[in-house]
Amino acid sequence: MNRLTLLLVGLTAVGCGRNPPPSVAGPPVIQPVSLAAVEEKEKGIADFPNLVANSDWPWWRGPSRDGHAPQSATPPTRWSETENVVWKSPVPGRGHSSPVVVGDRVFLTTAEDAKQEQSVLALSRKTGKPIWTKELSQGGFAKLHPKNTHATPSIASDGERIFVVFCHHGTVQATVFDLTGKQVWQKVVNPFEPKRYEYGYAPSPLIYRSTVIFAAEYDGNSSLAAFDRESGKEIWRTQRPGNISYSSPVVANLAGRDQLLLSGADQVCSYDPNSGKLLWSTPGTTAATCGSVVWDGDILFASGGYPKAETLALKADGSGEVLWRNNKKCYEQSMIATGGHLYALTDDGILYCFRGSDGEEKWNRRLRGPVSASPIFAGGHIYWANELGTHYVFKPKPIFCPSTGSGRTVIF
Repeated sequence: MNRLTLLLVGLTAVGCGRNPPPSVAGPPVIQPVSLAAVEEKEKGIADFPNLVANSDWPWWRGPSRDGHAPQSATPPTRWSETENVVWKSPVPGRGHSSPVVVGDRVFLTTAEDAKQEQSVLALSRKTGKPIWTKELSQGGFAKLHPKNTHATPSIASDGERIFVVFCHHGTVQATVFDLTGKQVWQKVVNPFEPKRYEYGYAPSPLIYRSTVIFAAEYDGNSSLAAFDRESGKEIWRTQRPGNISYSSPVVANLAGRDQLLLSGADQVCSYDPNSGKLLWSTPGTTAATCGSVVWDGDILFASGGYPKAETLALKADGSGEVLWRNNKKCYEQSMIATGGHLYALTDDGILYCFRGSDGEEKWNRRLRGPVSASPIFAGGHIYWANELGTHYVFKPKPIFCPSTGSGRTVIF
């Protein structure tokens, strides 16, 4: 099975409902994005002088770690086999990792199941042609759930190096390359030998200041661990509950401080990313989560799907106050928040808009599932795809405005 990397493919916003839009009292209110908020989002990438906020996509969920592209981004809202496609490049093997873009290169991981081989690929950003390939491991593939892959974590880059994590031979292993493909260091991060579930490994590495942070959560010796980016020396390690989960940690500056945020094991947790010390923990979501935490202002949103379904909002100030919760399920996919509202495309393909402050449902529309991909907010539109290859593009608004559309790109 081949993977296909696409750059600059456009999406179209579509009408998706036959029912009339729900009635909403009063005019829609969309909170403007202040310059201060934009500057706050860019602080994370500002720590890395070799990265360019307006042109690089260096790690999972982009420069601001929440799925928001820089304000200068103006991607197309339509594409086809030929329209708005700059290049296509076949990729051997199978993987769920997202490509990252740094400078003139695109980096991606993949795994070939027949060979039990995991690799890193570097492609030209301009042409899509391969620049170099590094095979990192052979053999040691554990039995895996069919919806996961042996190349699910995305790469992270500080603009000088790329940080890659794979699971094989019962371990989570990190490997670091410079941008030319020369190996810098390699470390075993954590054992990983689940006893009850064979769902595999998923969390992407998190770069924070001088460190790179990895999560490894299973029904055994689980941890968050930080290593020096240059040398690979372990800086801190924090034990996590021995519970299988798959979420990638993220860092956000909330309630006046940087917080490392992670859901899973029936709680939402905040850690000090400098030390790994637990700042606060609030019961919520589910035992296993996959999507990363998102936020809007100082409100956090998280969702989970095993063994139950729950989406919740809580304050990020450590008070433990849960603002609202419901039984909607975004299990594999992350959500996206903007303008005071949360947008959630559930596993079975129903798109919801919730008011962030109190969870009031502003509208919902049935699209199509199943859904595993996480969204991106760019150029005033949210881009979201399902497993059937249908792409949805829409403007985030608290009032639903239906239109018409057909085919594999849908606009609303």
